[in-house]
Amino acid sequence: MKPFSSSTKDSDESSMLLKQFMDEFSFKLAKSPQDKERVYRLRYDIYCAELGYEKPSDPLRKLEHDIHDQCSIHCVIEHRRTGLLAGCVRLVIPDPSSPSPLNQLPLQFYGYHSLTHPRFHPDKLPPDSYYEISRLAVSRQFRAKLKQNDVPGVSGGPMLFTAKEKRTFPLLVSGLFLAGYALGRLSGKIQVFAMMEPRLPRLLSMAGFHFTKVGKTINFHGRRSAYYIDRQKAESGMQKALMPLYLHICDELAPQLEDMPIQEARASSY
Repeated sequence: MKPFSSSTKDSDESSMLLKQFMDEFSFKLAKSPQDKERVYRLRYDIYCAELGYEKPSDPLRKLEHDIHDQCSIHCVIEHRRTGLLAGCVRLVIPDPSSPSPLNQLPLQFYGYHSLTHPRFHPDKLPPDSYYEISRLAVSRQFRAKLKQNDVPGVSGGPMLFTAKEKRTFPLLVSGLFLAGYALGRLSGKIQVFAMMEPRLPRLLSMAGFHFTKVGKTINFHGRRSAYYIDRQKAESGMQKALMPLYLHICDELAPQLEDMPIQEARASSY
């Protein structure tokens, strides 16, 4: 994904591309068991079948889910014309009153000893102020051929769409992150963690989201590190050209979130 240009011509083209993206894709919360099954199947396709990062939770039905889904809000991006699931992301909100690991972020549970930052450590922050964006994935049908600087599971892989439609596909990664951030903002959270492969923070920095590395690199689904960003840094750094998309996502997700209290989000379907 290339940063948006400040020139008038490129700015107009970027605005048209964003409008096209908003017209062609919708942002939805996965609430019902059927909706969540679509998410878990997409995650199986990528994390189990394609990358081999996870063992399938349900091999027969080809689903991937874990215990942290019990305290997560799931969001998907759907292609309006085809109805296909283009991508998914989850917002993991720990429940301090629950037993381990539901009272922790996934990155605490899997990589606690790698967390080294003296300030931006979950143990040093109010427990109701943070969440984790995880399981961000884009369907292979909506990816171009993998290139040297692409992120496995997030960029790369062909499909049959019009050339015009394909022009919007690079925005899916930013769209998923913006959806995860918007949901946290709408839920009153101000601090975000994520366990990321090194190229993804660089990709997001092109959109103005400058994460702080808060942990040592560990071997977890490849080389990954914990990253952190707070609301002030995210909103002050966000490219102005992306603001219409961010506001559009908030408008689409806010009424859906109002109908789904956090307690319901923590209710497991499996």
